[in-house]
Parts: sequence; C-alpha cells; structure tokens
Amino acid sequence: MRRVKTTEIFERALSGDRVWMRAADGSRAPLPLGHPRVVGSFESRVLRLCSGPTIDVVCGPGRFVEWLAERGTPALGVPALQRDVFGQLPGGGRWHHVLVMDHNLGLGANPVRLLRRVGELLRPNGTAIVEFDSPGVALGVRAVRLETRDAASPWFPWAQAGLDSAAELAASAGLAVMSTMSDDGRHLAVMGRAA
Repeated sequence: MRRVKTTEIFERALSGDRVWMRAADGSRAPLPLGHPRVVGSFESRVLRLCSGPTIDVVCGPGRFVEWLAERGTPALGVPALQRDVFGQLPGGGRWHHVLVMDHNLGLGANPVRLLRRVGELLRPNGTAIVEFDSPGVALGVRAVRLETRDAASPWFPWAQAGLDSAAELAASAGLAVMSTMSDDGRHLAVMGRAA
C-alpha cells in the first residue's frame, strides 16, 4: 500500500472516495466524515440546538456550517488540517455554541485538552455540543491511520471516549454535562461551563 500524507487521504475523502480509519489492532471502520453536503436527520436535530453564533472547531467539509448559515445562524468552521484548533481563533469567549461532531473529540489524542479549548471559546452561558463514541467504549488513546483502497497515511494517535465518560471528561475540563442525546448509533453530550 502506497504511503501518502494524511491531508491527501482526507482530500480524497472530501472528493467522495471511500476512506477508512484503521486501528493498530487491525480493526477498521469508515471514516466518520459524512457526505460533504448532506446533513442527516440526527444531525439536523442537533444543529437546531444552535440558536446563536456557532463555531465548529473541526469542521471537515463544512456541512454543518453551511446548514446553519442557510438558516440565518452565524457560523464559522475551523478545518483542523489548515488551522490549529488550539491557536488564535476569532470570537474567543463569545461563541453561543461550539460543535465537536463526527467523533472529532479524538483530535490531538487528548479529550480534556480539547474540551478545555472548547470552554475557552464559549460565552459564559454557551453550550458545547460534543459527539462521543458508544457507551462502553473505554477512554483511551490508540494508534490509527487513514486508508483508501490503495494508499495509507502515517500512523497517528487518536483518542476514543464513550458517552459514559462524558461527565468525567467535562469535569476535568471545567465543564458540566447538561444533557445527552443518542439516536441512530450516534451519541452526544451538551455541556456548559461548570458553576
């Protein structure tokens, strides 16, 4: 299998190629990217929670930002492959909502660090909408790579965390879980700043 940069595999996914995330143990699952322009029924229900300015900190193709903007909600997407999520971003401390969808809590292999960053972006009564793995998935870090039929990226660390670890991770990041949602095999927690 030909070795290529992670960005090349991701670009192929955005172009419609089938891409998988393979773990070092050999297991493989489709890259949880979603169709570049399609927002499913669960996702649209989630996005209806966004009633004010929203930032999607790992926006992929930007489908959530586009969906919100088409409905008049100010939204900004941060493509993690082009901009550092932990670097300077506009509107720090003033966003009504912060999205971490499509299992991107694994970014940087440190969910607490990412959730702390999310908390910095939120206004005092704002909410973070964070997608988790299925309940029972142990909190941890594993080596993964992206693959197509004929190419693979280098290995990189990726965190996993089941929904049942949401309260613990939120507390460690200065946040609190306000509610949870599960449907169609997807799970998320709505969080706010801890009192």
